Amino acid sequence: MAQITKDTIIGDILDMDQTTAPFFLEMGMHCLGCPSARGESLEQACAVHGVDADELVGKINAHLANK
Repeated sequence: MAQITKDTIIGDILDMDQTTAPFFLEMGMHCLGCPSARGESLEQACAVHGVDADELVGKINAHLANK
């Protein structure tokens, strides 16, 4: 499984593995189907929602590695 970075587009992460959706929902990003949300980078979404991007990258990569 590929690793994600802060520059990875959210739509690409969800397309890679839909089980990552709860990580975005937990940070308050409830519009995962909306085109603008899917086109944002992980870092952009974290900035809007007040989440530490490095921490989220680590959590998602750990989740993907454990699959």
